[in-house]
Amino acid sequence: MNSDSPEPEQLQNYGTEVSVSSQGIVVASMTLLSRISGFFRDIVFSYFFGATAVADTFLVALRIPNFFRRLFAEGAFAQAFVPILTEYKETRDKELLLGFIASMFGNLSIVVFTFALVGVAAAPYLVLLFAPGFSADPDRLLAATEMVRVTFPYIAFISLTAFAGSILNTFHRYAIPAVTPVILNLVLITAAIVAAPLFEEPAMALAWGVLVAGILQFLFQLPSLRRLELLVLPRIDWFSPGVKKVGLLLMPAVFAASVGQINILVGTIIASTLTVGSISWLYYSDRLMELPIGIIAIALGTVLLPNLSRLELSTDSEGFSRTVGWGLHIGTLLGLPTVVALFFFSEPLVLTIFFRGQMTLVDVEMTALALQAFSIGLVPLILVKVVAPAFFAKQDTRTPFRCAAISVLVNIILSLMLIGSMGHIGIALATSVAAYVNFFLLGMYLVRNKTYKPNGEFFKAIVAAVIGSVIMVFVLDWLVPPIQDWISMSEIHRVLWVMLSLFVGTASYLASIWILGIRPKHFLHTA
Repeated sequence: MNSDSPEPEQLQNYGTEVSVSSQGIVVASMTLLSRISGFFRDIVFSYFFGATAVADTFLVALRIPNFFRRLFAEGAFAQAFVPILTEYKETRDKELLLGFIASMFGNLSIVVFTFALVGVAAAPYLVLLFAPGFSADPDRLLAATEMVRVTFPYIAFISLTAFAGSILNTFHRYAIPAVTPVILNLVLITAAIVAAPLFEEPAMALAWGVLVAGILQFLFQLPSLRRLELLVLPRIDWFSPGVKKVGLLLMPAVFAASVGQINILVGTIIASTLTVGSISWLYYSDRLMELPIGIIAIALGTVLLPNLSRLELSTDSEGFSRTVGWGLHIGTLLGLPTVVALFFFSEPLVLTIFFRGQMTLVDVEMTALALQAFSIGLVPLILVKVVAPAFFAKQDTRTPFRCAAISVLVNIILSLMLIGSMGHIGIALATSVAAYVNFFLLGMYLVRNKTYKPNGEFFKAIVAAVIGSVIMVFVLDWLVPPIQDWISMSEIHRVLWVMLSLFVGTASYLASIWILGIRPKHFLHTA
């Protein structure tokens, strides 16, 4: 370390005077950029591969490492690591803080690279686990296995990326971690356009693109860590107090923090037994859901966890409750109109974004129906990202674990009950119902334990959001042309109509909640 390294007091005070709302705006803005690049990636992907068997195969090969990434790296690891890192940041000196980071860096590296090697060796079994329906098609099974062998090491590099991002978020440096996924999207776009024609199996170029992107994303984080003088050499230490505390929190958090991904995995497994295209229809609809989830839910969860951890350490129970309440009413005010837009505007959105190349009208219709079913569960998905950090900040991973287990069980039972009559739509609907179950159970615990004390602001937000959303429905119904007109439009006209519709719909919603007393100050909060 340099001789001018910041003193412990400087380390402890990074970003403490920045408002939670301004932090959320930074994350939301960078995530929006990431999601826009993701849409371009999916537009390119749908053009070249549509909802074909090749598309299904690659999406399984992508979803396997992505599932473990969200399960261990972005989900469980961050939720277990950030509260302990915050504790070291706020109460320990610089030497102990850097020692803790170095130990976690070394231990995590050993675990994730070992896990990556095991995953490569076990690729055929992973494919059968995630897509058992492929067992009836040896060619798809072989292709998916070869792709997984290339994509699975991505989990190691992206886990280290999430580790670095967790440190930056704890020190209120949110922009770099939030914008990093753009790299994956840019690499995959390049792979699809430039590299794919050079491969005998074009989708294999995308698999290699995933691995390259993982390496680049990790390297992208390092300069920011160095500027904070938090870039340290890894070391192996399994028994230091901080490492052991993370270990105790980690296992339940693996399940609790990633229940959404587990539910999507359940859907993928079941969809692999349905008609060809089902996996792709669910994927494309889920990608449209990822935009509001990324901008609203992930932004809220990202900034709430370190701030709630700090409030818990300072025993500020009133500030803790107010911060959770702020997250809930922001999630409601922004989430409910988004549900309206996705549900009532699903087919025009899918037509505008994906209908070209190999994507057919049947694919558009099936994707739109899945999107409607997914959108029903958007608000609880967002609000879970608000209430779950309240448990993790208190270093309680067991309660979310229990709630998540019940949610996943509900999802499995409903999916199996509904696929006979509804196909892939039943899978999406079951995921939405499971989200409501998870949020209800978590919220009930918070209120019962008086961790969160509901107040008039939250109920005011609910009433305003419901009324504003109803008005928005009528406005969109009056404004949006029939679906046959959308089909006959040129692409540029579709884009212009989408922009006009979303602008007018948003304006009607904002005007409605303004009349009902919601002001800009209600979106602001300082913890």
